[in-house]
This record gives sequence, C-alpha cells and structure tokens, in this order.
Amino acid sequence: MDQASELRRIMAQAGGPNVVASPIAPVESPTRHAARFIAVTSGKGGVGKTNVAVNLAARLATMGRRVILLDADLGLANADVLVNITPRANLAHVVAGRRRLEEAMCDAPGGFTLIPGASGLSQMADLTEFERARLLQMLRQIETQHDLVIIDTGAGISPNVLSFILASDEVLVVTTPEPTAITDAYALIKTVTRRKEDAHISLLVNQVRDRGEGRRVFDRINAVTRRFLGLSILDAGFIVSDPRVSAAVRRRSPFVLDEPDCPASACVTQLAHKLDRHAAEPGNIGFFKRVAGWLVG
Repeated sequence: MDQASELRRIMAQAGGPNVVASPIAPVESPTRHAARFIAVTSGKGGVGKTNVAVNLAARLATMGRRVILLDADLGLANADVLVNITPRANLAHVVAGRRRLEEAMCDAPGGFTLIPGASGLSQMADLTEFERARLLQMLRQIETQHDLVIIDTGAGISPNVLSFILASDEVLVVTTPEPTAITDAYALIKTVTRRKEDAHISLLVNQVRDRGEGRRVFDRINAVTRRFLGLSILDAGFIVSDPRVSAAVRRRSPFVLDEPDCPASACVTQLAHKLDRHAAEPGNIGFFKRVAGWLVG
C-alpha cells in the first residue's frame, strides 16, 4: 500500500464519510465540537516565540480553557525546558510509531497539556509529507477534548513550519522591533498568503519598550502587507520588555504564573482574553465572525 492510500485509510478511520483528499486538510464532523488551532510562529529565531506560546497556554488554562500546546519546533524543541518537565515520550517516539500521541502528553504548570517535541534529532527537522500529515491527523482526533490547540512551530518557512501553519485556523506571527525580525516576519506573511489567500494572520510584537513602539512596528508591517499583498493583518498587541521574563526563564517557570502582576504578564493576559472570548463560541459559528473580534479592544 502506497503512502497516499495509507493516509486516506487513516483519515477515513478518523473522519468517517467526510474524508478530504489533501494530506494536510482537517477531517471535520459538523456534529462535534472542534478545537481552534492557533499556530504561533515567527520569521526568525530568537524573538521569544516559544516563551510566548508557553505563557499564553498557561494563562488560558488558568482562565478555565482546555489547552494543548504542541511543541512543533521539530529538531530544536525546548518548551519542556521552559516548564521544567522531563517527558517520558515526545514527538519523535510518536512519529516513529513507538508511542501513541496520548502517551506523549504531559501535565504542565497552570493546567495546560504539553506535547513535547524532540531536540537535537535532525530527522525530526525534515519529516516527510506523509509523516507531517499523519501527525496533524492525530491532533484532529484528540481535539474534541480541548478548546484550543496551540502549535509552537519552528521559525522560518520550511515545509514543516508551513504545514502546521496552513493546517491551523489562525496564525499568530511573533516579531520584535529589530529590523531583521521585521523583515523576516513580512517574508513569512508573504509566503503564507501565497499558499493560503484566506489565512487569518495576527501580529504580536514582543520585547517592546512601550505601547507606542509596538504600535509603530505593527503599522509598518501592516502598511507593507496592504500595499504589496492586498492584505490587512490583525493586531494581536505587544509584550513589553521585562527583566522578570528572563528571570522566570532561568527558573524554568512561566512568568505569567511566577510574576502574574508584572507588565509582561499583563500583556499576555490581554491577548489571552481576546482568544478566550472566541474559545467559548460553538463550532458552527463562522470562523470569520470569531476572528473579527480581534480587531476590538
């Protein structure tokens, strides 16, 4: 049996008659609750993407949402380090068929569930299309028990990164005010929109001095995307530069839990509330209607 036939068999088992031919298309059932998939991504490394994903997951979990964080930075995963967990299994074991996805799930601080990735394994950074599709299908099979699935992708525009982005409902691009980060964020947005014209993309500016700097970076990128791509991205806000963030990283604990009243935590909380307003809505409400609320507040 070739890979395409095997993939169709996997999807048919998970989705019954609603089978989609595309290897990265979700198998949806109109009668079930569907978790919202949010890809947290960046054009370049070093912008704090994983720390944002971890703290967003922890904050949403403390607000009562059932959250999974998938560390899909394949080959260089480190979300488990930020929450001081030593997992018994990770995505490498799942992809190899040695463990089920449920066996790789870990309870993380704040109450969210972490699916750890693998670090230092070059083969994980270059999964085949079939392996990526099978992993995404496994996630679709567990989504009925959760409200949100946050996917911490790798940085850049590799096939692994793009597969997870294109399979998600929403894309949260993280950047910083540095010129190289801004340039790479735009390059990522351009690549995604060429592959998926109706992609819902939001921009979060990390490590800013103040609200004004965050707004200027957003306006700059949004102006370019509107002019050259015909797209208006959504403003997900900003996170201020805060010494308590790096201190929490050294303690291997989410800063929203260790320092809930610090300025950076307040920024993450604001973003979490935006997401939370729509996490409670039924799955049959149109996606555009849910996402439109990002423009408010």
